[in-house]
Amino acid sequence: MDVAVLGATGDVGRQVCTQLVERRVLPATSRLQLVGRADGRSSRATYGLAADLVDAYDEHAPLLDVALDPADVVADVVVVAAGRTAGTEPGVPVDRRALAADNARVFATYAEALARHGSGREVVVVVSNPVELGVAIFAEALGRHRVIGMGAWLDTLRFRREVAASIGVRRHRVGGFAVGQHGDDLVPLWSTVRIAGLDVAERRAEVARVRGARTLATYDEEIAAAKRALATAAVDDLAGAFRLVDSWPPDVRVAARPWMTQQSGAKTAAGTASATIDLIDTVLDGRDTVVAGQVALDREVELAGKPVEGVLGVPVVLGPEGWTQVLLPALADDEERRLAAVADRVSRSIEPWLTATAGDGTALVPVEGGVA
Repeated sequence: MDVAVLGATGDVGRQVCTQLVERRVLPATSRLQLVGRADGRSSRATYGLAADLVDAYDEHAPLLDVALDPADVVADVVVVAAGRTAGTEPGVPVDRRALAADNARVFATYAEALARHGSGREVVVVVSNPVELGVAIFAEALGRHRVIGMGAWLDTLRFRREVAASIGVRRHRVGGFAVGQHGDDLVPLWSTVRIAGLDVAERRAEVARVRGARTLATYDEEIAAAKRALATAAVDDLAGAFRLVDSWPPDVRVAARPWMTQQSGAKTAAGTASATIDLIDTVLDGRDTVVAGQVALDREVELAGKPVEGVLGVPVVLGPEGWTQVLLPALADDEERRLAAVADRVSRSIEPWLTATAGDGTALVPVEGGVA
């Protein structure tokens, strides 16, 4: 089984490549294709990365291949880590419209190339932001069941870790999902939390203790207030800002901690890559596994009495041929209301981007007056 990483020399792409080799996800007989741009700095760095990986992991490294033309991308799993990333300058908000405009071009170029030159069986894992836009573009080109966004799985792992930390257990003992849109529009599904070793009554008591009497009706306001507090605290005491994050409920920490990490000038590349490796390993393993991911829905889910047609993060069954089934359980009222609102916002953010490219690979462009 072969893996291609688009944007292999970026912060996340490099981590994905390194962890794939270091964790021995790919056997020595498989191929890891490092994909860069012929007209960018990565054209040189991609060859250097291949050499560095062999230098570090020669005893068990897979076959390493460099591709600088989208038409040359061929693999069983294609990881989309190419494109521009959100900035890390403290105090500067992310311009999601500009990020979408830049990365839509990247998504469209590679989606069209895979549709024309790919095997017709590859599974695409979208890492680059906006994840939902990337999933929409690749799903239209390749078929929706072969495309999954990594964001909801990363949010799920973060949610489980924060719940585990509050309860005082390790993350592997905690189940549960965070769905919706990657970022501040995530939806932590408290109703799905399970804790190994605790019966139903004990689990409910622990969830009630760490969550308190709060509901998701105030979640947006809590996240906004957390960011304001962190922006002030970080000016004089960055360590204190992270301690402040630790004082908040788990679901607020899920949104606040990665934001504070970005604001510190660091990035979340290691965690993002690790979650991506989980999905790659699931596809390559050959067995179906329940994960969370952004997928293009076609009425598999109904929220607030309305079928969802569009991209949304939900629990799905993932296997060697992509995702096959949505496993969204019955939700608490506040969860369903928030998820329905998020689904509507995601749909409105994607809709302005045209869903076709010119024959020469011209990228998607937003419809005049649209919101991205």
